[in-house]
Amino acid sequence: MGNAKEGRDQGRDPRVQKWAPVCQAVALLLGPYAEVVLHDPDTDQILEIWNPMTSRGPGDPSLLGELDELDPSAQDVFGPYEKLLADGRRLSSVSAVLRDAQDRPSAVLCINLDRTPLEQASAVLSAFGAPTVQRPQPLFEQDWSERIQHIIGGYVRETGRPVERMTRQDRLAILGRLDEARVFAVRRAAPVVAGALRVSRSTLYGLLAELRTPSAKDRRP
Repeated sequence: MGNAKEGRDQGRDPRVQKWAPVCQAVALLLGPYAEVVLHDPDTDQILEIWNPMTSRGPGDPSLLGELDELDPSAQDVFGPYEKLLADGRRLSSVSAVLRDAQDRPSAVLCINLDRTPLEQASAVLSAFGAPTVQRPQPLFEQDWSERIQHIIGGYVRETGRPVERMTRQDRLAILGRLDEARVFAVRRAAPVVAGALRVSRSTLYGLLAELRTPSAKDRRP
């Protein structure tokens, strides 16, 4: 088995031998949507490529540019940055400088991820999730339970606080909106509101009494 491996590795660049398992692992994990390229920074040529997205191959120009011009604060890892292919596909790319034992740049590893499947999935999910027209008000005008859910849900999205983390002032603010919407004119609404706010009926009635009681300032002539 060792002789077979030596036969395969004979004539391969030692850098390819060293980094091929890593490159192949990334290509297998993200394939077929990721291209993994190992570059020679000295000759500016491609050493090896896995899952190629174009016709380029080993020995072709890398066109990496000068490593000395890269931002030294990046600590040898650059990206993710955007690339475009000739067919219009957008890629998210990451490049890493691989150094030898003397801390000199030995190779440059580039991973190019095709964003097309992600963009397509995002478009499908957005189309399903986003309403295309305004909600038909006459259809929901008499649906008081729908109105309760709409008002409470709107407050949660507005403040970013779920019902279980609401303060007394939050609940008073919601009850004020529900009162303005005449929800409590419906006899069966109070228990539904109490359940939606996760409070007891007695707590709900106490909050309503507090909400509807004029303050001392309001009672002044």
